[in-house]
Amino acid sequence: MSDTSRGGERLYLEDFRVGQRFRTGPYTVSEQEIRAFAAQFDPQPMHLDPVAARATRFGGLIASGWHTGAIMMRLLVDAGPAFAGGAVGMGVEVTWPLPVRPADTLHVEGEVIEVVRSRSRPDRGRVRMRLETRNQRGETVQLAVTNVLVPARAPPQPPQPPPVS
Repeated sequence: MSDTSRGGERLYLEDFRVGQRFRTGPYTVSEQEIRAFAAQFDPQPMHLDPVAARATRFGGLIASGWHTGAIMMRLLVDAGPAFAGGAVGMGVEVTWPLPVRPADTLHVEGEVIEVVRSRSRPDRGRVRMRLETRNQRGETVQLAVTNVLVPARAPPQPPQPPPVS
């Protein structure tokens, strides 16, 4: 499987391999939703007021980084890996190298960078992914490295002793 996109089947730990890639569909961000998200969750001038935003270092209205993160999550739920048990996060490192502006069209490109079965709980493991949210010009506007808790189909079987002759 070269990608881990949704096909109706839920993916377990054994279905993931380092190097697997996926890409979500697009999502276009509107000025109205940038301002609505900011009004509720991140009420700063560069997210709320187009006139005041022009006086900031961004030179215009931009989406909150947390809004960009929420869009990434929606894109992943809609068209990313279909984790068995849902996408249960175990932590994330996130940066926003460039701002998201009204009318930007975003998508997520992801790659599995590590798959580890838990030693203490062999019925599950961790999938580490690099997620790049990119705009219509292919520029990375958010970079996230995330760990997801993923159930295993079955615990590994202990090695069987060789038959005695």
